[in-house]
Amino acid sequence: MNWNKLTSDTQLDTIKEESVTQPVLIFKHSTTCSISAMALSRMERNWTDAAGIKPYYLDLLANRSLSRAVADAFEIEHQSPQVLLIHNGACVYHNSHMAISFQALTQAV
Repeated sequence: MNWNKLTSDTQLDTIKEESVTQPVLIFKHSTTCSISAMALSRMERNWTDAAGIKPYYLDLLANRSLSRAVADAFEIEHQSPQVLLIHNGACVYHNSHMAISFQALTQAV
């Protein structure tokens, strides 16, 4: 799995544009949380590029304000860990904690 790092709020416009041609995943990860580490590991173990989803990784501790910008931009409540599936510029699926599942993401596409 090749993560694209999400480190700037200017990337949110790029993500919205990219999501018109392919679904985009944002994974919001807290590097000090064991539940977040487990959810990330499950995602990476089950990931397949065949789904055609472009993945972005947001380190919440290094980019706290960016996490709030993501929640505002896609009109969802902030959670950690959390996944958002962006398609046609909007969040079409989101989930958090142990409900994070690659299979659920692919079904939402």
